[in-house]
Amino acid sequence: MKIIVIGAGKVGYNLAESLSKENNDVVIIDKNPQALKKAEDNLDVMCIKGNGVSANTLKEAGIEKANLFIAVTSSDEINMVCCLTAKKLGAAHTIARIRNPEYVQELSLFKDELGLDIVINPEQAAAEEIARFFFFSPAKNMENFANGRVRMINLKVTAEMPIVGKKLAHMQRSSQFPVIIGVVVRDGEVIVPNGDFEIKENDEMYVIGNPSSVYNFCKISGKHPQKFKNIMILGGGRITVYLTKLLTDMGMNIKIIEIDKERCEELAEQLPNALIINADGTDEEVLTAEQINNMDGFIAITGMDEENLLSSLLAKRIGVKKVITKISRTNYNINIVKELGIDSVISPRLIVANQILKYVKGHNIESLYRIFEGQAEIFEFIAKESDKFLNIPLKKLKFPKDVIIATIVRKNEIVIPCGTDEIQKGDRVIVITKNTNITNLDELLASLTGGIQNELRNGIKKLGNIISL
Repeated sequence: MKIIVIGAGKVGYNLAESLSKENNDVVIIDKNPQALKKAEDNLDVMCIKGNGVSANTLKEAGIEKANLFIAVTSSDEINMVCCLTAKKLGAAHTIARIRNPEYVQELSLFKDELGLDIVINPEQAAAEEIARFFFFSPAKNMENFANGRVRMINLKVTAEMPIVGKKLAHMQRSSQFPVIIGVVVRDGEVIVPNGDFEIKENDEMYVIGNPSSVYNFCKISGKHPQKFKNIMILGGGRITVYLTKLLTDMGMNIKIIEIDKERCEELAEQLPNALIINADGTDEEVLTAEQINNMDGFIAITGMDEENLLSSLLAKRIGVKKVITKISRTNYNINIVKELGIDSVISPRLIVANQILKYVKGHNIESLYRIFEGQAEIFEFIAKESDKFLNIPLKKLKFPKDVIIATIVRKNEIVIPCGTDEIQKGDRVIVITKNTNITNLDELLASLTGGIQNELRNGIKKLGNIISL
């Protein structure tokens, strides 16, 4: 697929990196020579210095053959004009980053006129992800599939959890509420485990099942959901505006600390139900004076990663139940940051990348979640009549290594499948795979070439991952 990206900033660079790894033909356009040089030196992409609004520049990039055009400059207005120009010159699909809340509310009225297929708003998406952490407190990360009927959570295994030292197959025997441990991250390695896999302390596991089963799994594992009432937010940017509205709707009391006085006045008008404090939130004395020790949650979402990290570590040391940090810089390893003890780390750039990758992979994909910076993926698709794997027992299908059919959703039924189960037309199928270039199950089956193929490792054996509570 030929993809043109306008803007080589943090979001544009990360997008180009992710899209080029998916074997797409990527072109980046930017006026900043330093940003282009970084992309040219580190990525397998073509770089063009120029203005993304210019028809001549777009023609030089091959706009008439572009399957996808993405505008992610720092200006909403430029992004919209770029997409309009690209559409007129022949781009098949266009995506614009639009961050201003006023524009977002009005886009539905003139989205078609601008030629926009998708609008992405990193701040709004980040706010929604943070709100999910408070909705289901034990999880480091959470994602819903099948319109909310299937839930995936990321839990860190601690010494007191009764599952430590147990094999997945043995855990299945006492099951009442079926879930599946589909992925485990151990010492930086992503593992798709089988029934012989033994859970160890400090593992990060991704648990999938219907919401009630996942909830019970957390309770039995000693990860009791907590109730949150008082939340402190450090930073008064756009994420804070979106997030405060979400959390107040959930019945929480919000206290916002922002160092800029004029911004505080704006926030007071936009968020009448929140308490706005004009102070330096990175100062320990300020946080103490504002009773951070009485807070149930602390969210650091300023524009400075270092300030977010330091204030979050302080909040964690004081004993705040849930601490969430935003990391924006591309040269920070988010997985290392998590090891500092912070409960959850969010990255708007990664959230946007996931949204666009889902679109790039096509309409076959209903949902997409990337694990450990893309080393594995969980994706959802709807089985069609033309699919070759329909009505065949899973144990008779031959899958590559590190593939699991995690869940089948059929009408009112949610199935954690075994080898005798079949996929039927219309089923919502959730697949875990370390092959990130796959867009449907037929491709997984077709990817097996020559030689003696092993019987379905992710059949009964790997589906020994089923855990019931």
